[in-house]
Amino acid sequence: MLEGRSSVGRLGLFVHVAAGFGDVGFSGYWTLEMFCIHPVTIYPDVEICQIYYHTIEGDYEPYSSGKYQGNTGIQRSRTSVQIDAF
Repeated sequence: MLEGRSSVGRLGLFVHVAAGFGDVGFSGYWTLEMFCIHPVTIYPDVEICQIYYHTIEGDYEPYSSGKYQGNTGIQRSRTSVQIDAF
């Protein structure tokens, strides 16, 4: 789970607008969404978000969508692949 820091949000930089949860079993790069409402300078080593890891208990269905699994870099949205399936 990824959450933006409130102190950074007060500067006008919002982290993770739509995708704050990772999927159990996902392998690949996780997209870090950032939205800025006015110019903000981000300096190296300044913490802009927090990542939380949770323990999984009981039965679960691991991530099985092939849309982004195994990606090795920046990926464009593949929503059109999902829309074309309808």
